Amino acid sequence: MMSSALRARLTALGLITPLVAFLVIFFFWPLATMMMASVTDGTVRGVMPETAAAVAHWDGASPPTPEMQAALVADLRQPVDQLAFGDAVRRLNSELSGFRSLMSRTANAVKAAPEGQPVELAAIDPRWGEARYWQAMKAAMPLYTDRYLLAAADLERDAKGEIAAVDASASANRQIMLRTFMIAASVTILCAAIGLPYALIAASASGWVRAMLLIAVLLPLWTSLLVRTAAWFILLQNEGLINEALQRIGLISQPLPLIFNRTGVVIAMTHVLLPFMVLPIYSGLLTIPANLMPAAASLGASRLKAFRHVLLPLAFPGLMSGSLLVFMVALGYYITPALVGGPNDQMISSVIAFFATGTANWGMAGALGLILLAVTTVLYLVYGRLSRSPTMVST
Repeated sequence: MMSSALRARLTALGLITPLVAFLVIFFFWPLATMMMASVTDGTVRGVMPETAAAVAHWDGASPPTPEMQAALVADLRQPVDQLAFGDAVRRLNSELSGFRSLMSRTANAVKAAPEGQPVELAAIDPRWGEARYWQAMKAAMPLYTDRYLLAAADLERDAKGEIAAVDASASANRQIMLRTFMIAASVTILCAAIGLPYALIAASASGWVRAMLLIAVLLPLWTSLLVRTAAWFILLQNEGLINEALQRIGLISQPLPLIFNRTGVVIAMTHVLLPFMVLPIYSGLLTIPANLMPAAASLGASRLKAFRHVLLPLAFPGLMSGSLLVFMVALGYYITPALVGGPNDQMISSVIAFFATGTANWGMAGALGLILLAVTTVLYLVYGRLSRSPTMVST
């Protein structure tokens, strides 16, 4: 007979099994896949296994050995998926320009040669006699690499294997990453500046007034993100409602540039993310006793002093939660900057989408995504530390 305690444990395990399966399939597995893609590089190794084994023992300075050339010929004679071969050629070409034409010519010549007949690679193309092409192949062979993580920060390994900065014209990932953080920080500050007073008003109101204020906050969440962004695309145009209203009341004589620039991106993202700031602050304010402010006033504190020393410290956890949530969500925004922003306002999510769908470079996409994951994890840990700090508790 099964004991009642064991039965209760099995029942509890059965209840949480769907949740665990959901987290593993839709959260942990994609994260693990992204992290593995950012540090693995088996594209060339999978297509040229014999060459990988041959160049592993090469010192990189001496001329290419006959064993290395024979291994490359043997790999090129093997039937291989053309898509995989194309990916390997692109990987080699990114390591050293010229591999695309070199590998295409060599593969055709090797396959056209009779079976069993030795093939002289230098006779097909003199570049096979140069050590730098074999050095590029040797550099592309390791299964695990830090190439993508370094490239995400505009770094690379030089000929000596040391980390160095890439040419400023070769990549701008660091600049785009910094731009992403600046836009996310600007949106967070604006959401806090608008959301805190709004939450205070909503928490102090009652009846239908509070209901209408909350509906105004929740309404954007019930609307598609694409629809909200398209609405701002119409409002922010030179002939849009905002510029037309400002011109009619005489505040401006010429339309303000509000679209296809940083201003439009920040305005649209602030509107979209404002509910994520208001709701945590509002929830925290509801837990504050209503008699604290009158008590502070009865002790001689002015309204400003009571707000600074009584209400604001108690609302600070909600403000921190909203700021963390808005900042983390803003880091990964893609649709709004793509529609409302200009070429110099695209965020890192656009670069990730380009590498993932435009060039099928999952390594770079995973490396950039891993950087965003690391930043958000650090922010979450900092928030957890601040929320448990003795200073906040004593305040």
